[in-house]
Amino acid sequence: MPSIDALFEILRCLGERQYGREAVSQLEHALQCATLAERDVAGPKQVTAALLHDIGHLVDDLGAPASDAEADADMRHEERAARYLARWFDSEVTEPVRLHVPAKRFLVATDPAYRETLSPASVHSLELQGGAMSAEEAGAFARKPYAAEAVVLRRWDDLAKVPGAVTPPLEHFRPTVEACGVARQ
Repeated sequence: MPSIDALFEILRCLGERQYGREAVSQLEHALQCATLAERDVAGPKQVTAALLHDIGHLVDDLGAPASDAEADADMRHEERAARYLARWFDSEVTEPVRLHVPAKRFLVATDPAYRETLSPASVHSLELQGGAMSAEEAGAFARKPYAAEAVVLRRWDDLAKVPGAVTPPLEHFRPTVEACGVARQ
């Protein structure tokens, strides 16, 4: 089974891909998101989820490189990421990752000002992902375990799209990620 080293190798090798239609790379987005989590004094599992939440854009369920077609289609990257990350991490990491796209739909439905904060690329992907939740869907989402953590992750995700933002290097996050990994051997 691959190690956490494999996750970092994926981010290093494939992370230079553009992050959808945003003006940052996948790696820049991941580092910005994890940096925002650290600045908010989030726990290690939240920082780990922030760093790895979009790995489903880079790999399929088995860890092979994913195609670049996701910019114009909803490939359910959040589900793929959660399944892939479950090899190393428990639900405190994987569930916020799995729920970060529904969290965007939830926020659009429940926070009138939220939609205005979305980048044009996020508005585009929101429509591909189903648009705003209905009141019933939003209520059901809010009751899910890890929904609150997913909403926080979503807000970091939305802020982590700044070209040229200064962040620590990837290796800065290694001790945090390793501390959260679950031995599954």
